Amino acid sequence: MLFLNKPLQFLFAALVAFFPLYSNANSSENAPVKQKVEAVAATPEIKALSEDEKKDEERKEFIQHHLLDSHDFHIFSYGKNAEHNVGFPLPVILWDNGVHVFSSSKFEHGEAVAEDGGNFYKISHHDGKIYKTDAAGTLKENAKGQIENEKPIDLSITKSLFMIFVVSLLMFLLFAGLGKSYKKNGSIAKGAGRFFEPIILYIRDEIAIPNIGEKHYKKYMSFLLTIFFFIWFSNIFGLTPLGVNITGNLAITGALALLTYLITTFTAKKDYWKHIFWMPGVPVPMKFILAPIELLGTIIKPFSLMIRLYANMLAGHVVLMSLIALMYKANSMVGSPLAFLLSFVLTLLEVLVALLQAYIFTMLAALYFGSASEEHHYEEAH
Repeated sequence: MLFLNKPLQFLFAALVAFFPLYSNANSSENAPVKQKVEAVAATPEIKALSEDEKKDEERKEFIQHHLLDSHDFHIFSYGKNAEHNVGFPLPVILWDNGVHVFSSSKFEHGEAVAEDGGNFYKISHHDGKIYKTDAAGTLKENAKGQIENEKPIDLSITKSLFMIFVVSLLMFLLFAGLGKSYKKNGSIAKGAGRFFEPIILYIRDEIAIPNIGEKHYKKYMSFLLTIFFFIWFSNIFGLTPLGVNITGNLAITGALALLTYLITTFTAKKDYWKHIFWMPGVPVPMKFILAPIELLGTIIKPFSLMIRLYANMLAGHVVLMSLIALMYKANSMVGSPLAFLLSFVLTLLEVLVALLQAYIFTMLAALYFGSASEEHHYEEAH
């Protein structure tokens, strides 16, 4: 039985590793990106580029396009010139002297001008944001290359936000089912709950209780479990053919870090603030010097959470996609298989990093909660 399990485990790992390779390879001829590169190539400065150099520019543009959020959900393209796109539009919600709601299909993958209520809007290829324009879609740029057009308040359901809803719904259904199975089967998990129950117990016994303490850990458990599984599931979705890099978005990691900071701040006990503003056992002159530093430290901690998660996931996607692009760039019997092998190994590593980043974020959040809820008994210590 053990002998039979090993090939199955290898096949499963291979399938997981091949998913992002399939996704990125299929999307490398993404129509909007190709059209943008062709438009750039038509300018006098780029006209002299060779065919290989144009393809290099196209690959760079695709990597940048993949890392940005978008107003439609593009899965892959097919056809000789990638003229057929598979995906679906998302609702665009703008505030511009009133609410404007329409489908992102009006933009035609960023190539057309959308009209609603007599106003015209266009998506910039430079930053993926929506700007107010005229019927011709004119975007004015200053000397620094920044767009000067008026920008409405964008409250749209973008690709990242849509995937947040998907991950949230998946978590709700999964753990609501786990809770029901506990009630029906005498606190015994069934189905998928058998896989997730040990992980939940590990977070409680190895992360929450040691870092927060048995007296206070329960009020933080719901947040710790939510943040762990949300980051983990989001990271895994980023490695599927959907190719949605949720945690590679600085706004999303910033929101997670901000929640951690607010919970730490508003649940902190007086001992926590005493150690920041008036440290016991420290000479009075030093207290005035250390207090601003300690206060700044409370802000730096969540900032480090935000940057760590964002940078690790973003770097992983950039390196992986660069290696996949190298397969096409090498185009040889030696270079292409070598780049493929490196991509395969890196994908397996990214599966581990997806779980590791969720663990690190949860562990550090528990440490911050532990320091906020810690009680000091100065008289007993003396």
